Amino acid sequence: MGAYEQSVAKIVEAIGGKENIVAATHCVTRLRFALKDEGKVNKEALESIDIVKGSFSANGQFQVVIGQGLVDKVYNELVEMTGIGRATKQEIKDAAEAKLNPLQRAIKILADIFIPILPAIVTAGLLMGINNILTGPDIFYEGKSFVEVHKEWADFANMINLIANTAFVFLPGLIGWSAVTKFGGSPLLGIVLGLMLVHPDLLNAWGWGAAKEKGEIPIWNLFGFEVQKVGYQGQVLPVLVAAYVLAKIEQFLRKRIPDAFQLLLVAPIALLITGFLAFIAIGPITFAIGNAITHVFVSVFDNVPAIGGFLYGALYAPLVVTGMHHTFLPVDLQLIANTGGTFLWPILVMSNIAQGSAALAMMFVAKDEKLKGLSFTSAVSAYLGITEPAMFGVNLRFRYPFISAMTGAAIAGMFITLNKVIAPSIGVGGLPGFLSIVPQKWVPFFIGMAIAIIVPFVLTFVFSKFRKEESR
Repeated sequence: MGAYEQSVAKIVEAIGGKENIVAATHCVTRLRFALKDEGKVNKEALESIDIVKGSFSANGQFQVVIGQGLVDKVYNELVEMTGIGRATKQEIKDAAEAKLNPLQRAIKILADIFIPILPAIVTAGLLMGINNILTGPDIFYEGKSFVEVHKEWADFANMINLIANTAFVFLPGLIGWSAVTKFGGSPLLGIVLGLMLVHPDLLNAWGWGAAKEKGEIPIWNLFGFEVQKVGYQGQVLPVLVAAYVLAKIEQFLRKRIPDAFQLLLVAPIALLITGFLAFIAIGPITFAIGNAITHVFVSVFDNVPAIGGFLYGALYAPLVVTGMHHTFLPVDLQLIANTGGTFLWPILVMSNIAQGSAALAMMFVAKDEKLKGLSFTSAVSAYLGITEPAMFGVNLRFRYPFISAMTGAAIAGMFITLNKVIAPSIGVGGLPGFLSIVPQKWVPFFIGMAIAIIVPFVLTFVFSKFRKEESR
């Protein structure tokens, strides 16, 4: 008899029985179900089960928050008990996708592409944070960096920077792999496509502006037609569109070329056509679109920073609830590539910390022991960048902690935006987030963190005195 057999039996019963389950899989913290009828779910019974930290429906999937590590064991027990086949995440997504409208589908595609590469980007951000500490002036010594005073550490910092930078320099390679896989092509061709766009023979994208001013942009002359010989380091849109084109060309060719000739013809033709299209049309057009998107965000945050920071801080958590927050990771990466840093990601950190603080306050006001425990563990998780247990398990359930967190995040977001806090990389979206902020802006960032900790905590505590739900 499995350790979690009783709990899993209750979960199955609460979601409408095994006959209501089309398929099931899990991610890092959640069980993910494709259900026949979500109307049969008894949310109150489900969320009263010991191991369940919350539940919600998103992107056509019904998701049950269990927690890291434990979710694997619960899923194994679920498969054994119900006899359902082990479904891959892709199979669940395919089953759920049929229910989505075009906007939801577009957001979901972006999420499916960027979530697999997020660990590499976060790791790179953390390592770049260590490099920032070693090379930033005024951290350890006035007017000088640590490596300027201790020159023997300079090459050590340089090597860290090279290791950290790799994920950003070759970002199109990572996106190419993930996007082509998502669009139904060969992952290997996606990697080649992405790396092709950052080939060392091309003018580095970060040197494009200076080369343009000097009139020194290299070109290919294709029978009288001039094409800029420019790379797309750190860019998102060119490789996304090119990956879609590559996957569709590959699928088209595979259906029409006999198996015996596929190895010889499919990949070379697909890469050649996509490569020419990428450099002649896709790249220049999407590069311009990417610059325009960057310009819009920069203009808003330059002209009305208080409003921009306040709104993004307030709305980031609701965006997470809908899944739309995934659409902003490409914008962050685009801002880093075009301007050297993103002002949006630091606001995300404020939102995550605020959700953790609201959940922590619930630990003090709750009467129920299970809710106290859940509030504390989910607060710790949110402080380390994983907000789902806090949001879905505690804050959204009682509403006023969620509103308190939004308020704190909005004020903190406004403060750090007014102080022009930027992140040259993306790291852990919680308390360790300061490592990814430029060291000169640590002081306003830490003040923002204090606002995001104190305001939601106090507001949740005050609101609780006027509410009765906390005793549930």
